[in-house]
Amino acid sequence: MSQHLPELNYLDPETLQKIGDLELIAREAVEGLRSGAHRSQLRGFSTEFAHHRQYAPGDAIRDLDWRVYGRTERYYTKLYEAETNFDAYLMIDASSSMTYSSAKVSKLEYAKFLAAAMSYLILNQRDSVGLSIFNSEMRAHLPPRSALSVILQIEKNLREIKPVPKTEISKQLHDIALQIKRRSFIILISDLFADSDDVLRGLQRLRFDGHNVIVFHTLDPFELEFPFKGTWQFDGLEGEDDLITQPERIREDYLSNLNGFLEDIQSGCIGCGVDYALVDTSRPLDGLLSEFLENRSLNGIATNSGARP
Repeated sequence: MSQHLPELNYLDPETLQKIGDLELIAREAVEGLRSGAHRSQLRGFSTEFAHHRQYAPGDAIRDLDWRVYGRTERYYTKLYEAETNFDAYLMIDASSSMTYSSAKVSKLEYAKFLAAAMSYLILNQRDSVGLSIFNSEMRAHLPPRSALSVILQIEKNLREIKPVPKTEISKQLHDIALQIKRRSFIILISDLFADSDDVLRGLQRLRFDGHNVIVFHTLDPFELEFPFKGTWQFDGLEGEDDLITQPERIREDYLSNLNGFLEDIQSGCIGCGVDYALVDTSRPLDGLLSEFLENRSLNGIATNSGARP
C-alpha cells in the first residue's frame, strides 16, 4: 500500500497511522479467503483456479477470461487461490436520523470516517471492500474490489450521500443477503432506529448464510445521556411529529426505553454471533477501532467493545 493517494476528506493520516497495524480477522472458514492469516480451507493448491469475479476498472487485463466473454459478452476476471480474498460489504445508514449532532460531528459524518478507516484496513491486508448506502432503499452500491483505486470511489460516494427520512434496515439486510454469492464480511454502521426485532431478523439471516457480521451501533452522546434542560423542541427526523417538552420530565422514561432497546439489540447480536459495538460519536475513532479490533481478534467471540468512555 505504498501508492500515493490524493487528499481525501474521510481518510485522516493521523488516525490511519495509529490503526495501521490492526487487522480484520475472519474467525471462520470463508470462501475465497486470501492465503496467509486466513487462508481458505475450501480450496486446493495455490495455483488452482478458484472462481470468477465480474471485471471492475483497475483489475488486471491479463486476468480477463476471454472464453467467458465469448459466451456471455461480459467481462470476468479469473481468480486463483493465491489471489483470492474475502469480500467486505460496508453498509451505511443514510436516513435523516443519522444527521443528528450535539457537537461538530454528526452520526452520519462519524459513520463516513469509520467506513473510510475500515476500507483502508481491509485494503491494507489485500482483501476486497465495497460500499452500500441505504435509507428506505439502496441509494448507492459499489461491489467489493481489492484495487487501491476503490478507495477513491468510496470517498466519492461518501461525499455524495443525501439523507432522507425513514430507513428500512431489515429489508436492506435481506436484499444484500440475496445478492452475495459467497460467505463474506458485512459491516453495518447505523443508529438502528427501527424495530429491534426486524433488525435482528435481518442480521440473523446474514449469519444463517455464514457471513461474518459486525454492527457499529452509532449514537450521539446526547442521545445516550439526554442532558437537556429547559424547554426544547425535538424534531422528528424519521417522519414523526415534532415534540415540544421539558426534557427533565421525560428523561427517566427516555433512558429506561433507550437502555431496554440497547439491551435487546446487544443481546440479540451476541446471541446469533454478530459482533456488536456501541459507538459514542464523541469518542476518537482510532481508540474505538483499536479497542474493538484487538478485542475481536483476542476473544474469538462476539463482544461489546465498550465504545463509550
